[in-house]
Amino acid sequence: MVPTTMSGELPAQKSMPERHGASAGRWRRWGALLASAALVPALLLSAPAAATATGAGAAGAGGAGGAGGAGGAADPAAAGAAAPSVQVISSPRADKVSDGNVLLAVNTAGAALERVQLNGTDVTDRFAELDGRPTALLDGLRTGTNTVTARVAGADVTTTVVNYPRTGPMFSGKQEQPFICQTAAFRTLGGRSLGPATDAACSAPTVVEWLYRSSTDRSLKPLPANGSTPADLASTTTTQGRTVPYVVRVESGVINRSIYEFAVLADPKQPAVSPFQRPTGWNGRLAYNFGGGCPGGWYKQGAGTGGINDDWLLGQGYAFASSSLNVFGNNCQPVTAAETMAMTKEHVIETIGAPKATLGIGCSGGSYQVFNIGDNYPGLLDGILAGCVFPEVDFATINTITDARLLQVYFGKNTGYTDEQKRAISGFGKVGTINNLGEAGRRIDPRVYCPGELPANLRYDPVTNPGGARCDVYSHQLNIFGAVPGTDGRIPLRPLENVGIQYGLAAVNSKAITVDQFLDLNAKIGGFDRDANVVAQRTVADRSAIDTSYSTGQLVRGGRLGSLPIIELREYTDELPNGDIHLKFHSFSFRDRLTKANGDAANHVMWTLPFGKGGFGTGNPVFRDAVNQLDAWTSTVQSQRPTAGTTTLPSHSTVVAAKPAGTADACWSPTGSKVNETQVPGARNTQCNTWYPGWPSPRMVAGAPVVNDVIACHRKPVSQADYQVSFTPAQLSRLRSIFPSGVCNWSVRGIGQTLRQSTSWPSFGTGMSRS
Repeated sequence: MVPTTMSGELPAQKSMPERHGASAGRWRRWGALLASAALVPALLLSAPAAATATGAGAAGAGGAGGAGGAGGAADPAAAGAAAPSVQVISSPRADKVSDGNVLLAVNTAGAALERVQLNGTDVTDRFAELDGRPTALLDGLRTGTNTVTARVAGADVTTTVVNYPRTGPMFSGKQEQPFICQTAAFRTLGGRSLGPATDAACSAPTVVEWLYRSSTDRSLKPLPANGSTPADLASTTTTQGRTVPYVVRVESGVINRSIYEFAVLADPKQPAVSPFQRPTGWNGRLAYNFGGGCPGGWYKQGAGTGGINDDWLLGQGYAFASSSLNVFGNNCQPVTAAETMAMTKEHVIETIGAPKATLGIGCSGGSYQVFNIGDNYPGLLDGILAGCVFPEVDFATINTITDARLLQVYFGKNTGYTDEQKRAISGFGKVGTINNLGEAGRRIDPRVYCPGELPANLRYDPVTNPGGARCDVYSHQLNIFGAVPGTDGRIPLRPLENVGIQYGLAAVNSKAITVDQFLDLNAKIGGFDRDANVVAQRTVADRSAIDTSYSTGQLVRGGRLGSLPIIELREYTDELPNGDIHLKFHSFSFRDRLTKANGDAANHVMWTLPFGKGGFGTGNPVFRDAVNQLDAWTSTVQSQRPTAGTTTLPSHSTVVAAKPAGTADACWSPTGSKVNETQVPGARNTQCNTWYPGWPSPRMVAGAPVVNDVIACHRKPVSQADYQVSFTPAQLSRLRSIFPSGVCNWSVRGIGQTLRQSTSWPSFGTGMSRS
């Protein structure tokens, strides 16, 4: 355990009798308890222990994944079984707990609980009643496999709990090196430093602070240590209608090499918070803040999180959490982000109790995270509020910005195009977007976006330091995609391809450019070598990277996202003078993936706003309204689930039926008037799209569908019949020589593209051996 330094609070004890006195005595016999024993599925094929197990040695089986976070309740249809079970509360999965402790409960199904053992040691006296079930926060778990056995009415119920170190990893694989610790640079909400890292995992002592909100300047200030009440102490009314002093407990520390922090309304005069003594001002909901960015997001811990000092959210009673590796500007990699969130949320639950719902909030790089987590790691999020949306980084974003990079280089060498022709070829609303995104496309170059914290002598250079740290998005995902054979694990495989893509196809068909310009463009556009130099040959994806992308959900499918309420806020930036990376078409790519996976996208609500009129934050009344509607939506979903049992995902139809009346697509006019209108792709075809046209990407101009889920296309022979303009025999012959293997056939699935979504939590290695 990491040492803890406290401010205004005694160290929390793990022993139930010490915390709760006589109420936590030896619970040998239990009367009737409301409990459900429906099973949580075994999701991870490599370690198939699920969060709930029934019968001696049962690991569980059933549907796909969990929701409600740990301790969330089951869908009514899944809760019919009535066998005793052991349920892990602090994690959606019993094979994914950390830091040597676990919060769990015994569902006795109305029978008598006689004994509980952890690895053969009696721990019955650790259990106390919580939400109608015998529950305990058990510590002393060994790294690796642990066995929890409950004897209920004379029969043993056993589950396996797999524990990982607080330092990680849990499922992201071998941890990246070099890695720059930044605990000394981080500042808590109370202004304290965590101090220098205490080990190679960038650990630091945990700090707990008690702060109050000033009624005069709305800042957070340290609560007086003598217990006096400050004259400027504000009060606040929570979503539950309770008016309480605006005092928050703030905790900061390090988990999984990541600096975390969370805050919640609490009363310092009450006993130390725990799952059995929940904070008095907490509304029972957890909001998790996912930060944006990407370039430079590697080889560092990060000196800041997504931020938790939100006056409105904290004042409403939300627990608010974030972590430095959940900021994509520190860690542009979705698997480590999911792992960090899972471990941080587990710690929050073991500290203050299980939330009724967990809301993921993120814009831009934050949207990458909430969608990947919601789709691939069910049980961690119950609702999503996303802004500046991309479906994911590796395909929706990378394909668009690398295409822009190729166009940027081509137009720099070939000057015979007007700005309007360049815009028509790219599809973008402003020609300046080509250069804007082209520079962003250099995040695949290992030499460009090294973070300032990484010493120059550690950085890759093809001549002077070929073994140095490669500063690109694919090298940061070596654990996911693997390395090129024969490169000593240094050069990453890439799921990037542009073979067969006819750049400017719609432009030539509309006669915005000539046939000869179309031919020249496609003959010279080229591709990228392993160092992202633009070369004459088109880029060919590594097949194993394609397979990994589809099989592990790195290309977001949307199947499990269909079981989550999602509200999207998009500030319109397509037509900023110099362009912008946050293009509107990505919203419709995401929506089409939901539809493809679930039959419709009725759980996705899209709101479009003018740029610069409030932003993605609680200072914007539209954002606050979105939080309120998402809260109501998730509350309805959770109310239809039993109070105890499994964490099985709600059905898509259940989520859609729970959507509040009036929660629907809309846009706001440039002057701020709301227009209720279904948001659709296109430009000038609706009122909202007249104000905020949705321009296509270069691949969409090349014929790719809006869904944008093909990594590498199957090809078909060049045929004059496929064009709306005529080619001379010489031009047609040249076109066939430019595309010797044919042109993209967008009407069929891509190479290696599968439609079935895995039922496992994707794992890329644990960094430990099993005991």
